[in-house]
Amino acid sequence: MGYGGAALGNLYRKIEEHNAQASLDAAYAAGIRFFDTAPQYGLGRSEERIGAAIGRFGRESLQLSTKVGRLLFDCEPQDVTPEAFVDVPQKRIVFDYTYDGVMRSYEASRQRLGVANADILLVHDVCAFSQGSQEKSDEKVRELFDGGGYRALTELRDAGEIAAIGAGVNEWQVCERLLALGDFDGFLLAGRYTLLEQEALESFLPLCEKRDVGIILGGPYNSGILATGPKEGAMYNYAPASAPVLEKVRKIEAVCRSHDVPLIAAALQFVFGHPNVKTVIPGMVSPAEVEANVRVLETPIPTGLWSDLKGEGLIRPDAPLPQEV
Repeated sequence: MGYGGAALGNLYRKIEEHNAQASLDAAYAAGIRFFDTAPQYGLGRSEERIGAAIGRFGRESLQLSTKVGRLLFDCEPQDVTPEAFVDVPQKRIVFDYTYDGVMRSYEASRQRLGVANADILLVHDVCAFSQGSQEKSDEKVRELFDGGGYRALTELRDAGEIAAIGAGVNEWQVCERLLALGDFDGFLLAGRYTLLEQEALESFLPLCEKRDVGIILGGPYNSGILATGPKEGAMYNYAPASAPVLEKVRKIEAVCRSHDVPLIAAALQFVFGHPNVKTVIPGMVSPAEVEANVRVLETPIPTGLWSDLKGEGLIRPDAPLPQEV
């Protein structure tokens, strides 16, 4: 299990500095050694907070990923682009997937993190979900390749500056397209291979197996509903869950309950059934949440739970299961 740094950028609500650092300390004490962040998260705040923690932990003791594609510029108060983050620095975001944009983004991230290098660089949010349309997604992918951004990534990797390149996105389809265009080592896929949805098994994850491409899995709880259960106001994919989604989660939860297993434990452990899922990064914003996720990860789950979920058609019949790994 790794540490996803989005919440450290004050995603939806303000996190006090001492709480952010206490959460990172708890993660490190629990044995977590992979930390992911991005310039977008709090307009640099997440990178700065993780950088402060790395100063305590020692750079050589952990693996670090950050992202490229968004440049941050000083601006007037009315021009700040916080997106879903609150209490952010006075910055605005400019998307830039060109050679110069990637290099400038990486250099700025290194400065905020206070490190000489990252281990993994991920192209951030070239998916239709984040760009607003398939047309805009296609435009950003073209910019990445025609504008030299991909060349910048491969130069950094070939020089040994970074160990791996990939993309951090909310859709598996764009990952599949990127694999057709370039040589990527892995992807941070948020919410698209979970206990609730496994469409990525159609073609993308088999391609990852064939190409030896690793997956960092973000959003294992589908934005919350697989952690909270199907309660009123439960969130799915960053919005209130629809009636069909709520009903499916009720059925999954009922099977979990029959085996005396918390829904959240089944959700977190299910993803590790796939051999290409290398790590999962649930959001954690307090020491208590870190400890809770560690407990969830270590919860014993009887193999009969998985077979019952398949038997009731609640997960795909071809979904690899944790005990098969």
